[in-house]
Amino acid sequence: MDNNNINRFKVGQKAGSVNTVTEAVVKSFAELTGDNNPIHLNDDYAKTTIFEERIAHGMLSAGYISAVLGNQLPGPGNVYLSQSLKFLAPVRFGDTITTTVEIIKIIQEKNRIVLRTTCTNQSGILVIDGEALTKIL
Repeated sequence: MDNNNINRFKVGQKAGSVNTVTEAVVKSFAELTGDNNPIHLNDDYAKTTIFEERIAHGMLSAGYISAVLGNQLPGPGNVYLSQSLKFLAPVRFGDTITTTVEIIKIIQEKNRIVLRTTCTNQSGILVIDGEALTKIL
């Protein structure tokens, strides 16, 4: 069977990962992206915000979604075409983020898959909700 065949996918298939947000992860993300917003890096500044402490970059958790799509489902042999994201709650240092992607639609004639993409914290709070579109090569 061709490993990239769209027929190997089914609506309802899921995959995911679990990642803990640490000081080192946030600092590395800031260095890699150049996003040095003080809400992520400066305790004194963060104390003056509605969060009262530093929070992780929203796109860090979005990166966890990308990793699941690229490595697990649909996995190698797919191209990420689009992503919608709703940032619903802050991700704090020490949070454990569970990322889940689920196939919600298969567009056979275009070799495309639509997936619901979510991230929840250790308390079960939905921090990101979204939808991705990928193409199977």
